[in-house]
Amino acid sequence: MTPAQLSEALRAALVHAVDDGTFALDPAAIPATVHLERPRQRDHGDWATNVAMQLAKKAGTNPRAFAEELARRLAQTDGVATVEVAGPGFLNIRLDAAAAGELARSVVEQGVEYGQNETLAGVALNLEFVSANPTGPLHIGGVRWAAVGDSLARVLQASGAAVSREYYFNDHGAQIDRFSRSLLARALGQPAPEDGYGGNYISEIAEQVVADALAAGETDPRTLPFDEANEAFRARGVDLMFAEIRKSLEDFGVEFDVYFHEDSLHKSGAVDHAVERLRELGHIFEADGAVWLRTTTFGDDRDRVVIRSNGEAAYIAGDIAYYLDKRERGFDRVVIMLGADHHGYIGRMMAICAAFGDTPHVNLEILIGQLVNLVKDGAPVRMSKRAGTVVTIDDLVDAVGVDAARYALARSSADSMIDLDLDLLSSAKNENPVFYVQYAHARTVNVGRNAAEAGVRREDGFDASLLDHESESVLLGRIAEFPRVVAQAAELREPHRVARYLEELAGSYHKWYDQRRVAPFGDEVVGDVHRTRLWLNDATRQVLANGLGLLGVSAPERM
Repeated sequence: MTPAQLSEALRAALVHAVDDGTFALDPAAIPATVHLERPRQRDHGDWATNVAMQLAKKAGTNPRAFAEELARRLAQTDGVATVEVAGPGFLNIRLDAAAAGELARSVVEQGVEYGQNETLAGVALNLEFVSANPTGPLHIGGVRWAAVGDSLARVLQASGAAVSREYYFNDHGAQIDRFSRSLLARALGQPAPEDGYGGNYISEIAEQVVADALAAGETDPRTLPFDEANEAFRARGVDLMFAEIRKSLEDFGVEFDVYFHEDSLHKSGAVDHAVERLRELGHIFEADGAVWLRTTTFGDDRDRVVIRSNGEAAYIAGDIAYYLDKRERGFDRVVIMLGADHHGYIGRMMAICAAFGDTPHVNLEILIGQLVNLVKDGAPVRMSKRAGTVVTIDDLVDAVGVDAARYALARSSADSMIDLDLDLLSSAKNENPVFYVQYAHARTVNVGRNAAEAGVRREDGFDASLLDHESESVLLGRIAEFPRVVAQAAELREPHRVARYLEELAGSYHKWYDQRRVAPFGDEVVGDVHRTRLWLNDATRQVLANGLGLLGVSAPERM
């Protein structure tokens, strides 16, 4: 019996009790899904629910009496061994071994689909993440968003959402001009501008811009008048820098469906279109020669200039146009992932959302991530040999590999600062979380190989009642939690829940492995107990692989 089946049995018992008049309860009050949890103490049973405490008052009775009646009805369900009422009205439910063990076969048969759900079915969601300025290699903060964002996209898709991954290409504004002037200065052998960019990568790109121009038979951009030279280094330099960022992301296992150019908002008339839309809605006013958006109406701390008195668009103009563009592309929800220095951005963006008639924190969500500190040999790692002032995505991958980097960055809540110990992440120790989980998967594969050599085949038999050891009950319980974990990770936008779950699952598997054998020992004859344990082993392998897949991390077969 799966948790979903048990939840449905509970709901059916509630419906029957309402239909026969035992519970004076409005049928509409019965939840579509009765929530179940794993008790912290195993002797309390396999599953617990507080549904009686939620509904008793509405039914005009006390929670314990409600729970006792519900327990009596549920106990008659096939596969339910016992139902006990605890405290003020909790139900503790224990399944018989056969009912609990059936999950192993169900998981193997579902394969890659196990854990998927439909909680976000029909939702078109635009997820924007990374979106680093193309003025330097992707630094460690952006790498965190690459790992978390891509994992979140996978979790959302596993929950039924239609997700579009989007990278906002910041190719408009002052930072691009500083970048181009830095390239030109380096090409001319001059010091970088005071507000410019340093690092060896500036020299590399400047040299490539010149080389590309000469190879194409064009004029050496260093000999052009300043404005023309600056534009030549801007156009080609930005393309080269972004191509490098894009390749680094692809090597990291992150690809985007849309690369959106900020500059296009201004060239296409999208900014004018958005301003006019807000003017029609009555939220635009003019003062001091400038065009303003009245964001204070929607909780912002001050109104915002959209078009300056000199006719130039303020930065927020692009934000306004970009949000409207996403909504007009058909996305129900827009999720934006930003760095730790963007907290002040939330109020104005939610005001923009509300000004268009949308619901803040529903149609628009903003997730803020915190900093990452790298440690090696017990000391902080502060800068890259190539980038100069920051640690880049390539530095991290070179140090620990893609799998360890992705897993380590995705396994903690994005709104908390983290320290990554590079020595630990590159080690083959159980203390290294990615090794611990991947090793569990490799062990399941090895168990399967050994079983095959011993003549143990799943298709020759399955008797769920034979999975009656405590370690098997615990392992089955962990496996049963996976769909709930995925749905919750999607709902809360917290893919780290999947990683933490995998570590618990790996721990339960390792303990089971130490106590139960799949291949027969010595002269022992192959029997259904071995075949049934192989089903459980392979179910664990499937869940580990599915979970690692949601994090974009490989599931190795040998380690």
